[in-house]
Order: sequence, then C-alpha cells, then structure tokens
Amino acid sequence: MTRVNLPTILRSHAGGRRTVDGSGSTVGEVFADLAASHPKLGAQLVSSDGELPIFMNVFLDDEDIRYIDGLDSAVTANSEITILPAVAGG
Repeated sequence: MTRVNLPTILRSHAGGRRTVDGSGSTVGEVFADLAASHPKLGAQLVSSDGELPIFMNVFLDDEDIRYIDGLDSAVTANSEITILPAVAGG
C-alpha cells in the first residue's frame, strides 16, 4: 500500500482522514484505487479527461510527478504521495 497525504480541503472526501492508503504500481493506479473507495475524492484527483488537474500539485517521495512520468510515475510499497493544492495570490 502507498500512503497518500491529503490537504485539508480534500479530507472531507475521505471521511476526514489526513492520510489514506491506496494500492497500485503507478500514481494513477493508486488514485484509481482511492476513487473506488472514496468516489468524491477520486473526482478531485483526476480530471474528466484523465489528467492531473492543473490546480493540484502531486509529489511522489518529494518529487513533483509532472517532472517524472506524471500519473504513470511508478510507486512502491514504501512510496508516499503528497497532494498540495496550488496557491495563488498577489
């Protein structure tokens, strides 16, 4: 299982939990597994066209997955995924 750290804004979609565990060999598969058990959470993790939403930053073991293989980035049982919403301001 891969541990996924959720930001406060997404915790309500996972029963208020700070972390959830998902299985799969890629980030996308872990997200699909989470979507099966937490459908509202799944809708926030992957857009309707199967892509990572532009306003979500996803880190796999401290590496931004946009600079690895995106949702196809390989995970292991010891991997940790951290989701951070993009913040803008001026």
